Amino acid sequence: METYDYIVVGAGSAGAVVANRLSADPRNKVLLLEAGSASHPWSRIPIGFAKLINNPAANWLYAAEPEANTNGRALPVPRGKLLGGSSSINGMAFVRGQAQDFDTWAQMGNQGWSYDDVLPLFKRMERYEGGGDDKFRGRDGPLRVTDPQPLDPLYVALIKAAEQVGIRHNPDYNGASQDGIAMSQATIASRRRMSTAHCFLDPIRKRPNLHIVTDALTQGLVLDGKRCVGVRYAVGGDVRQAGAAREVVISAGSINSPQLLELSGIGQPERLQALGIEVRHTLPGVGENLRDHFAPRTRWAIGAKGYTFNDRAFGLVGQALRYAASGRGLLGMVAAPMRAFVRSREGLEAPDLLLGWVPMLTEPGPKGPKLSRQSGMTCYAHPMRPESKGHIHVVSADPRRQPAINFNFLSSPIDAELTVRAIRIAQSVMRAPALADLRVTEIAPGTDLKTDDEIIDWVKRAAETTYHPVGTCKMGVDAMAVVDPRLRVHGVEGLRVADASIMPTLTSGNTNAPSIMIGEKAAELVLQGAG
Repeated sequence: METYDYIVVGAGSAGAVVANRLSADPRNKVLLLEAGSASHPWSRIPIGFAKLINNPAANWLYAAEPEANTNGRALPVPRGKLLGGSSSINGMAFVRGQAQDFDTWAQMGNQGWSYDDVLPLFKRMERYEGGGDDKFRGRDGPLRVTDPQPLDPLYVALIKAAEQVGIRHNPDYNGASQDGIAMSQATIASRRRMSTAHCFLDPIRKRPNLHIVTDALTQGLVLDGKRCVGVRYAVGGDVRQAGAAREVVISAGSINSPQLLELSGIGQPERLQALGIEVRHTLPGVGENLRDHFAPRTRWAIGAKGYTFNDRAFGLVGQALRYAASGRGLLGMVAAPMRAFVRSREGLEAPDLLLGWVPMLTEPGPKGPKLSRQSGMTCYAHPMRPESKGHIHVVSADPRRQPAINFNFLSSPIDAELTVRAIRIAQSVMRAPALADLRVTEIAPGTDLKTDDEIIDWVKRAAETTYHPVGTCKMGVDAMAVVDPRLRVHGVEGLRVADASIMPTLTSGNTNAPSIMIGEKAAELVLQGAG
C-alpha cells in the first residue's frame, strides 16, 4: 500500500482545484482518483454537451426515482464521469450567485463563508476576459471566463423586450449586482471548453508529487476508529488501497460523495444496517438536504426566418466551418446564451427567479436532443432558491449500483408559486412589442392554460432539472450537518468533503462556479490546518 500526504477522491469541478493547490507545494505527495476516463473528444468543443448528455463514456447517466410531482417520470440526472467532472460536460454558463447566498450561509453558522470571505476566492480562480469592475473580477486565475457581446439581432431584440417589461440590461451579473438580463458569461475561450481538467490539471500533469489515476472507482474509505487513514479503490479488476498520512478529501459530487460515506459506514445506522453495511459512525444528515432547480422549458415558435439556429444551421459542415473561422455559431455556443435574473415581486432585496433563453427548438432523438424542423426558441424559468428538499441514499453495498435519488420537487408550496410567477414573466417578455417582428407564437405551456393550477399541472408533466444537485453533505453546525465550516466531516478525523454537496442552500443560478470556489476554499483550509 502506497502512502500519500493527501488523497483527493474525484477530479471534477472542485477536486481538480484541490489537487492543483495541494500539489503546488512539492513537499505534498498527492493522489487524485477519478472514476471516469482522462478525456473525451466532444468535451473540448463547446456544443459537445449535447453529445455527452446521454453518453456513458463521459456521464454517470443517473436517473431520479419517479415522483408524483414529476408525473411519474424518472428525470435524468447527468453527472460528469471524466477528468473535470461535470465541468467537462456542462452547459458552461458561469454564474457565481449573489452576495446574499453566501451571507446566508454565514448567518447559518458557517463562519468564513460570507460574500466578503469568498469573493477573493472567486477572483483568484478566474481570468475574466470581459469588462467589469476589478473590485469584483479576477484577471490572473487559471479559469478563463469570457463575456460575449449581444450582437446577434435576436439577443438585441430580447434585451429590448425585457426592458419593456421592467428588466434592465446588466453587463456584469457577476459584479456588483445580479439584477437584469445579459449574455451568459461562459467558461469558453479560444474556441474550446474551459473545464477544470483543462485549466487546473493539464498545466500541472508533470508535477512529480501528483499522481492521477483514472478509471479508478473508489469503493470505500479506510477507517481506523474515528480517523480516516486511506481509501480502497478498483482499477478494472484490481482492488488497491492507498494510505493518507494527513487527509482524505472527498470531491465526488452531490451524488457520489454521500454514496461513498454510506458505503464506508458513515450515515444513518438503520439504513446502513438494513443493507448489511457495518456502521462506523452515525451521521444522520448524510444524503439529506438534496436540492435542485426544477425548471420547465417554455417553447416558442418564431415565424420570421433567419433568427434561430433551426433555420440558420446550414448543416454540421457549415457550422463547423464557422466555428473554425470565428469560434462562433452553434458549435461554440454556451447552453443558454442569454439569461435574466428577476424578482417575483417588488420589495425583495435581490432576484429570486431565473430565465434562460436557448435560440432554437429541439426534439427528443435516439442519441439525444436534435434540432427541430420548426424555427423557434426555448426559455426555461424557475425559482433560484427552492425550499423543497429530497435525499440520496445507497440501495446496496455494491459501489457500482446507482443510489436512489429522490428530489421531492414542489413539496414546498412556495416553489410552485414562484415557478408559476417565473413562467408568467417569461411569457411577458416573449409577448413584448420588441419581439413583434419575429412573429412569436407560444407552443408550451400554451395560451389555453390560464390558471395557476393548470400551469403547475403542465410543469409536473414537462419540467426537468437544470442539473444542479447540491446539499447532500450539508455544511453547518446543526444536527443534520455533515461537515463543519472547515469542511471536516463531523466526528471523523482526517476527512473532508469539498464539492457542491456541502452547500447548505442552492446558490442563485448555475452551480459550477461556486463548486470551483469550494475547491479553492477547501485547499486553503487544508493547507491552513497543515501549517
